[in-house]
Amino acid sequence: MSIPRGKISPSMMCAPLFELERCTRLFEREGIEYLHMDVMDGRFVPNYMLGTDFIRQMRKLSKIPLDIHLMVERPEDILEWFDFQMGEYVSFHFESTVHAQRVCAKIAATGAKPMLALNPATPLYVLEDLLPDLSAILIMTVNPGFAGQKLIPQTLDKIARLKAMLNAAKRPDMEIEVDGNVSEPNAKKMRASGADIFVAGTSSVFFSGRSIEENIKIFRDCIV
Repeated sequence: MSIPRGKISPSMMCAPLFELERCTRLFEREGIEYLHMDVMDGRFVPNYMLGTDFIRQMRKLSKIPLDIHLMVERPEDILEWFDFQMGEYVSFHFESTVHAQRVCAKIAATGAKPMLALNPATPLYVLEDLLPDLSAILIMTVNPGFAGQKLIPQTLDKIARLKAMLNAAKRPDMEIEVDGNVSEPNAKKMRASGADIFVAGTSSVFFSGRSIEENIKIFRDCIV
């Protein structure tokens, strides 16, 4: 049985706003699998980013499924704001709520797919009672909030340990997403550790030294 290729989810907060439509059309031609939408509230992370209207407009602009990353406190209070769609991934942070299963249920009820995000220092054992409620898991390889940070090295082993955990739980189908300094060299290591979906930002798809088309081609070769 062949192994599915790695999937690319460009971080749209890194896309130049004045070229947003051009970038999106290019992503469609290149077969990009998801568009990563970072939502930040200025409290869970020290930054603000991508609001509800921007996300609605992206759905009108492209049929590429959205990969919505909620970096917000108490996500259960704002889920209704986003009108999640069938097939979209919606991630929230384990650290952001004391009602993780309730959040999963609310996301699943919309037809979207719940994904749990773990900060670099959050241990994998918090997943033990949540796996049945999840469609995927997001491993943060930097502390969330800003682009351009350095990879936290021990997160590579964390990806591998998560892959082993999923295999042991008979959930090899559950995808692992990675977010944070997903450069070409780091993406190779992440793929070897078991990552499936790669949030691509300023160190890969939006790297300023080459065209986006060339960046995508090179990045694809890193995550086969």
